[in-house]
Amino acid sequence: MSARAQAVRNTLFSSVGIYTEYLLGMLVSIVIARHLGPKSFGTYALAVWMVSLGVAATSSGSAAAVTKFVAELRGAGREDLIAPLLTYLRRRQLFYVVGVAVVGAGVLLAAGNRIAPTLDHLMLYALLVTAVSLRAPYMFNVNVAKGFENFRATATIAAVATPINLALATSAWLLDAPVEGFLAAYAISSAVFYLISRQQIARFAPKATGEEEPLPPELLRRIRRHIRITTAGFTLSFFTASEMEVALLGMFDTVASAGQYKVGFQLASGASLLVPGVFAAILLPMMATSLSQGREVAVRRFSASTVYLALLSAPLIAFGLLLAHPTILFLYGTAYAAAVPVLAACLYSGSLSTIAQSAQSLLMSADHQHSMLMVSVVCGILKTTLGILLIMRFGLHGAVMSSIVVASVYFALYMTVGLRVSGARFPWRRISRVLLAGIGAIAIAYPLSLLTQPLAALLAGGATLALAYALLTFAFGCWSRADIEYIKGLHRRVAADRPRALAGFLDWARARAAEDFL
Repeated sequence: MSARAQAVRNTLFSSVGIYTEYLLGMLVSIVIARHLGPKSFGTYALAVWMVSLGVAATSSGSAAAVTKFVAELRGAGREDLIAPLLTYLRRRQLFYVVGVAVVGAGVLLAAGNRIAPTLDHLMLYALLVTAVSLRAPYMFNVNVAKGFENFRATATIAAVATPINLALATSAWLLDAPVEGFLAAYAISSAVFYLISRQQIARFAPKATGEEEPLPPELLRRIRRHIRITTAGFTLSFFTASEMEVALLGMFDTVASAGQYKVGFQLASGASLLVPGVFAAILLPMMATSLSQGREVAVRRFSASTVYLALLSAPLIAFGLLLAHPTILFLYGTAYAAAVPVLAACLYSGSLSTIAQSAQSLLMSADHQHSMLMVSVVCGILKTTLGILLIMRFGLHGAVMSSIVVASVYFALYMTVGLRVSGARFPWRRISRVLLAGIGAIAIAYPLSLLTQPLAALLAGGATLALAYALLTFAFGCWSRADIEYIKGLHRRVAADRPRALAGFLDWARARAAEDFL
């Protein structure tokens, strides 16, 4: 199977998992948000954010190391070292889980009234320890599957566990549960995700027998360095990429504002996974494997991946500009109207972060975790400082402004460092054509976004925007000749070149496309 076909196959399996998890997860969010209202939903969001921070601190280093080093060992033909690698990394993760439990207790004792004034601190701590202890190894298992490039397993985990999560949230809603009831459902769902993920990776992940060859000292040194730097970097980048504004709004504005921000951010982050993320999810194992084949291969894939992520991300930004208002009104109702600018801004921010994953995967695969750490430090400080200042002055709108500025800086820094380390050139020509296609699609779909019925505006405007953008990317030459050849091959195998109009359009696009943009 060719590298392109393997990437497409993995993308399809990844899509199944991500689509299922996002769509059902969005239903969970809508159920909880509509039931609790902005104020209580803000309290729920704050508790979940604290758990997410703990998961980031415990799983970022070891989980990322699993994907990187399993893929690297497979590419080098050293599958015999995978079992001791998994054993070592699981022990390291357990160490970090204990550390988070200790630090969490200290933080709640010292500043619990400031951080979570509306929650019982003992209950919050029990949730933190339980959920982190289950969700961290769940993330570890998912990354084991990614390291083996077994995206069928990740799709199965989502397809089985996410409906159970929806059922738990729906049960809490039918029982008219308070915030605490939904947090209990969240803790139970953590156990469900962990158990199903463990069952899935047991099918292919090797088990330690005690007779394996120990990890080579040089490899062990690289793993330890990777975990130290990546844990610090990803924990700091969590403040940059996550809805840290939820915590800041709860501390410096109102809990209701935190609930409004959570709604917009969750929709946007899900959409960033739903569209570009299905390709971004396979970047790290693909880049780690390509580096073992030579730097030139990795540079080509880095440049091409940046373009493909931009192609997938541009319509999200256009969607936010045109259709954020009807989306919020239809899904959440008028009580969450203040989340409209949040959704538009977070779609922009999430799209830039997704495109930057091409550089992030390259840097991690090339053992440049120290560069990623520096970017995380700069952006974490900027987001914290700017977020506090703007939220204290402008409230929810200040959080929106902070998100836009920090995402732009994050993207610029990552791409600059990635280009410098790889020696690649930024694909300006193709990116500029992508931007033109996005602007043209906005102009075509704009009249439909003005429809007074939210559902009508959402369906008609969204369908027109997607179709116009897809056609304009071919008309403006965003795809190379090799890309179009591959698309034509898929069209031929799947639909037997029907409709003929599409086959003729692809022939026309191929005739005017460049041989290669890189």
